[in-house]
Amino acid sequence: MRYKKVRFFGCLLSLQEKWLNRMSQQGYHLINTSRAIYEFETCTPGEYQYKIDYIGHRSRESSDKYVEFLQSLGYVVFFKNINLNYSLAKVQFRPWAESGGKLSTPKTTLNKELLIVEKKNDGKPFELYTTLEDKLALYKSAQSAWIFFFFIFMIMAVLMKSFIYSALAITCLIIVIVYWFPIYKIIKERRTRED
Repeated sequence: MRYKKVRFFGCLLSLQEKWLNRMSQQGYHLINTSRAIYEFETCTPGEYQYKIDYIGHRSRESSDKYVEFLQSLGYVVFFKNINLNYSLAKVQFRPWAESGGKLSTPKTTLNKELLIVEKKNDGKPFELYTTLEDKLALYKSAQSAWIFFFFIFMIMAVLMKSFIYSALAITCLIIVIVYWFPIYKIIKERRTRED
């Protein structure tokens, strides 16, 4: 039986991951995604595990190679958007991205900033990143996008004396701080291991 849910998580990756894993515990596994719709099919409760990975900083070639690698491990991979992006101009400039991913279009990585990775539950922990350096790079790449937007909105708020841009800047700053906590935790753990 198929089942559709409308949800939008934006940059709240861990919240989206927990929700997908709860859906699996309730007996539903993901079969398709679109902008704000998740389509599920019934399964044995807990049969699948999910991880969310931010790849908005990668080029198309790098993303494709990474997806091929994950699929070679037996994982099912779904691309997902991080924002709703209902705009006329279908190009995004991402100065924080690697060289091939700075300009994003529908033919490259626009609306494909996230990967939902599905694995059959074999009783073993499911981790995409096992080293502290990989985890640190993941959080820093996601945080750098929000730092960029924070500065853009702050400049706009000052130049236009706009409350709306100030509110957007504060929202971006909150997200930057939210990403700072796991970064700090990883740095602290890395220092502990070095001692």
